[in-house]
Amino acid sequence: MNISFYAPLKPLGHAHPSGDLVTATGIFEFLSNQGHQVMSASSFRCRWLYWKPWLWATLLWERQKVIQGLSSRNVDLWFTYHSYYKAPDLLGPTVCRKIKIPYVIFQGIYSTKRRRQWKTKPGFYLNKNTLRTADHVFTNKTVDQINLQRLLPLDRITYVAPGIIPSEFTFDGSARDDMRRKWQIGDERVIFSAAMFRPDVKTEGLSWVIRACGELFRQGKQFWLVIAGDGKEKKKLQKMAAEQMPGRVLFVGKISRRDMYRYYSAADLFVFPGIRESLGMVFLEAQSCGLPVVAFDNAGVPEAVQNSKTGLLVPMFDLDNFVQAIDRLLSNADLRRRMGDKAKTYIREAYNLTKNYEKLENVLYTIVEGRQEL
Repeated sequence: MNISFYAPLKPLGHAHPSGDLVTATGIFEFLSNQGHQVMSASSFRCRWLYWKPWLWATLLWERQKVIQGLSSRNVDLWFTYHSYYKAPDLLGPTVCRKIKIPYVIFQGIYSTKRRRQWKTKPGFYLNKNTLRTADHVFTNKTVDQINLQRLLPLDRITYVAPGIIPSEFTFDGSARDDMRRKWQIGDERVIFSAAMFRPDVKTEGLSWVIRACGELFRQGKQFWLVIAGDGKEKKKLQKMAAEQMPGRVLFVGKISRRDMYRYYSAADLFVFPGIRESLGMVFLEAQSCGLPVVAFDNAGVPEAVQNSKTGLLVPMFDLDNFVQAIDRLLSNADLRRRMGDKAKTYIREAYNLTKNYEKLENVLYTIVEGRQEL
């Protein structure tokens, strides 16, 4: 298939990494590796576009440019990754109508609460219209699947579990030894956490990790906290770490995704709350490397982590339970090992990207073949 690929929130190759970007890139690469011709349709961003009237003329110009560019090509399908109230796809529906090709969305989100606020109301209705025009909508969250059924018939919705390529995230004993030698920490226990230091729930989540680890440190527990990431809130987090756990927190900077397995391998457990996290790719990666997880029981986290099997999930914003869960795993090597082994199996069975995206590919074939028969 010849596929035109578009991400209205954050285009492929964007400088700031995120779970969305990882998922979009993963789909693009999967389809390409399957032998399909996948091209980036546009890098135009629709983020809060309805409150940026100075960009509306640019949108019209971009639509015309894309229509002209694709009209001369044999394109079978338009594939949009992620359309929701904040960044509704305002490009794809018009282009597809003009050049008469199927229009599909992966991770289309329909949230009616967004129509109640003046700031998000325009985005809600624009996105609602976009979802209605789609030939098919894929979702990787069960809660979004339920919400989409309020707008679209069942035969136009498909749930596709998210995933990673497990072979890219496996435990590496040599990497563990190398990293620990580099950090000069010997055989001491290591708690690992990772997120971008943005002034939002990412930094808030890391603050919870530092506070909880600080409580354990004051109780006399000996361990290291290693944090991967970078961003505007770095100094704030470093100051907090120095106050909570002086000399026991390592900030290792922004790590490329292809090297993350080395850091997971060097750790003993992965801790990050995942506040309102839609899923959390880091949870999948950490578990794939054999790390048990401690997080908040909220949003999409329970889909990624099996509570009491591959990790421990605690009530949201419950510091005491958060501390106790970390301590329970930190103090029990056998429990860590059992949960870590289950985590590796769980990810390979339920979140193998290649296996899960074959379902996506089969549906795309059906849509394209159905349109050709008309």
